[in-house]
Amino acid sequence: MTRSSAQELQLALQAGWRVIALETVEEKRALVALEAVAQACDCELVVWSVASGLDASGSGAGSLDEGLRAISAHTSPAIFVLLDAQRLLDEAIALRRLRDLLDLLAERKQAIVLTGPLLELPPELGGEVARLTLPRPRGKELAGLFRQAVPDACPDVLDAAVKAALGLTATEAVRVLRRACALADGLNNAAVTEIVREKRQALRRAQALDFHEPESGLEGIGGLGELKRWLVKRRRAFSEEARAFGLPTPRGLLLLGVQGCGKSLSAKAVAREWQFPLLRLDLAAAFGGASQSPEATIREATAVAESIAPAVLWIDEIEKGFAAAAAGSASGRVFGSFLTWLAEKEAPVFVVATANDVASLPPELLRRGRFDELFFVDLPSESERAEILAIHLRARGRDPLHFAVPELAAQAARLSGAELEQVVSAALYHAFGAGRELEYNDLANAINDTVPLYETYEERIKELRDWARSRARPASLDARAANLFDKA
Repeated sequence: MTRSSAQELQLALQAGWRVIALETVEEKRALVALEAVAQACDCELVVWSVASGLDASGSGAGSLDEGLRAISAHTSPAIFVLLDAQRLLDEAIALRRLRDLLDLLAERKQAIVLTGPLLELPPELGGEVARLTLPRPRGKELAGLFRQAVPDACPDVLDAAVKAALGLTATEAVRVLRRACALADGLNNAAVTEIVREKRQALRRAQALDFHEPESGLEGIGGLGELKRWLVKRRRAFSEEARAFGLPTPRGLLLLGVQGCGKSLSAKAVAREWQFPLLRLDLAAAFGGASQSPEATIREATAVAESIAPAVLWIDEIEKGFAAAAAGSASGRVFGSFLTWLAEKEAPVFVVATANDVASLPPELLRRGRFDELFFVDLPSESERAEILAIHLRARGRDPLHFAVPELAAQAARLSGAELEQVVSAALYHAFGAGRELEYNDLANAINDTVPLYETYEERIKELRDWARSRARPASLDARAANLFDKA
């Protein structure tokens, strides 16, 4: 538990809350922090579980109601911690007894802390419970744990190891550290590399959350000049210098537009450009998974992102996540809390969401405060097509100057960036099959053979352009792109 979270818990007790819901998957770490809070409040910490009752006495085991009966027999100031409370809050008699205990708890200077990974509070307790979350450990806490595990560590290497482990729980971090040190024969650069690898494996176990390593930055994207300029201006906006200047921390971007025109590529490029870790949240998977509730999945994902911050959280095709949620009875509550997190998050997590279908986006998502800007990504202009072709030719070891790229770009009207990449690939396959080097005609023929997405979805793309004309900022301000936008 971070210092600020411990202070919030102590403040909740001082404010008079007699029942506190503390959501966490790290039970041991929560108990250590609560012990410190109990000492600060000059009271006893008493732990209860349905299996063992109150501490070693065993009284109150068997059910939540029996536990509350045992708690009511204690008269001295105390904080009672009820473990695994998420499985116990549907006992009607116990809930009534808990409500009856509230005045008695106040008189005795006592409090009850409910702990569990996801606490669904019944309506009867709605106004009587303070809700807090135990965040994943940040750098200062991990540094203390790592110094205990490796007392003679080099400070610089220790700092690198702490940064590498951000996002893991305290227990996971220490285990990963020990394993890395065993493999690398001490805490060194090789151990830090192993910690990064282990963290990626751990994050893959988190439902609907993936760790990505972006391959290129903004230089690998053709066109989208206005979007690039916007991002470059905010490169230093996460620094302490920016805070001192009065700048708010950038919140994120919503990229709306035609499929295959660079939205997802831009999301990945932001992380590479800013040297931030990149996490991808799959909302459809969050609502389709069976191992835990969607609310628990999304809370875990946002908690991981905040613990790694500054970081980029990429949400691809966000409208599909909303569509997947529509069938669930809890969808409104889950997405309400998610949108609240988008608007109120304090950690420097830069959210980049992409969308292809504006009709599926709820108005709440488009409200100012969720994202800093809404950009519309259209089909590339002629000059942008030339830039995209040149990028993919260079990536495959060919000099664009040998292929009259401007003529090819003019021929490739209405092709998306993804289609232009496939043009280069198809031309290379043809040349390779013919046993010769790539030629201009190979590229020209590949363009002629490509049926643009525009031909299939022309009406939908025009509707998207009409919607974006007055509601979104164009990602490119190329004059010819603007003309195409106006005439389409």
